[in-house]
Formats: sequence, C-alpha cells, structure tokens
Amino acid sequence: MSKTIKERSYEEAVTWLREHGFDVLEAPATPNRVFLKKYGCSAAIERAENGEVKLFAKPGYLIGSEISRLIDKGYQKFLKTTKSEIPATADHLKAIHQFAEELREGVGAISLYNESLGTVSDRYVYDRVKDRDEPEPERPKRPWEKASAKAKKSKKPA
Repeated sequence: MSKTIKERSYEEAVTWLREHGFDVLEAPATPNRVFLKKYGCSAAIERAENGEVKLFAKPGYLIGSEISRLIDKGYQKFLKTTKSEIPATADHLKAIHQFAEELREGVGAISLYNESLGTVSDRYVYDRVKDRDEPEPERPKRPWEKASAKAKKSKKPA
C-alpha cells in the first residue's frame, strides 16, 4: 500500500476525471471551475491560486438539477435540497460513496479510513430538540428558562 499521495494539478485532475468516465461541464461565466457528474451524483471543483484542485461544491446526489446534502437524523439519512427532503436509499448512499472515492482519487486527495467504510453525512441531526443545533445566543428561551429568569428578577431587592 502506497503511503505517498500524488496531488494532481487542476489540469491533470480534469484530464484524469474525463478519462475515468466523469462528465465534465464547464461552469458558465466562471473560468477554471467545472461541475462533475457520474452515478447520478455531482460535485464542483475549481483551480486554486497555486494551480491545485479546490473543492467548490461537495459531492451529493442530484435531485433535479441541484446537488443534495446528506443529512443524518439518527434513524434515517435524507437527501436535502433547497426545495425538498427525501429519504436516502441504499442505492443513493452507494452512488455517493463511489462518486466521492473516485473524485478523491482523481484529484489526488487523501482517502481517510472512516470515509472508506461508507458514506459520510454533511450534517448530523440526532437530537430532536428544536433549535438545539443553533448557537446558544440565537436559541429561543425555553419556558423553564423564562420562568427562572423571572424568579431571579423578583428576588432582587429594590
């Protein structure tokens, strides 16, 4: 097993991806950025300032013409776009995993052990308490927090 990683330049990566069955579509009005499609999935890469590859849009399953995000809610994985959220099937997950592995190989990126075991979600939402994933200052006050604050105010001497 090789321990050295050969990072490819943007041009080398695009050539490798084309040769390995990826549909490479130039981004409109954006030079040095391409959208990649294969297995019903898509991602976007662009040329970094140093000439290497930079990931612009993470791999996801295509729903309509939009790249979906994989959300894990603990009991089920979902494909989420700006317009819809559908349950992810085993076929969806397999396609995303295969696409992401081939993309990493094509651009010369590191393939991590945990990612090689299966599909990694973009977001994990195991907790079903509403707004808990928001930063603490932005969370709405819970009824017991409001009552506690009210009780503290009434105990202060005037």
